[in-house]
Amino acid sequence: MKSAIIAVAVTAAGVVLPAAAQHKPEQVIHYRQAAMTMIGWNFGTLGAMIKGKTAWDAQEFALRADRIAALAPQVLEGFAKGSEKGATTDAKAAIWTHFDDFKSKSDALVTQSKALSEAAHTGGEAAMKDQFRKTAEACKACHEKYKAD
Repeated sequence: MKSAIIAVAVTAAGVVLPAAAQHKPEQVIHYRQAAMTMIGWNFGTLGAMIKGKTAWDAQEFALRADRIAALAPQVLEGFAKGSEKGATTDAKAAIWTHFDDFKSKSDALVTQSKALSEAAHTGGEAAMKDQFRKTAEACKACHEKYKAD
């Protein structure tokens, strides 16, 4: 029985791990651009609240923070090897030549966005604003180095 479970797990891992490799580069690029667009969409609403351009709404803040926290771990999948070409993209080639650094910046976004979601549910307005800034810094650290403008 134990060997059957191991065989199923190994087979499942073999199916899941190369998922990005099963897609054409332009599909992978579209995936990452869609993920980034959705993060930006939700981040924009938070930024408007932070800047006082819209009314502060803790419930809306939490909703948007949760969405960002759910999307952030999906971003790295959109930078699969071979997706540096295939469609118009702002991703710099340095992503693939310095992938460990890029991954660490992506991991920082995941960590900060989870903390943003937690702050939105357990912290006050000041804590939410502080964590928003930290999450924005994680975005900026990656964009400055790896996004062409």
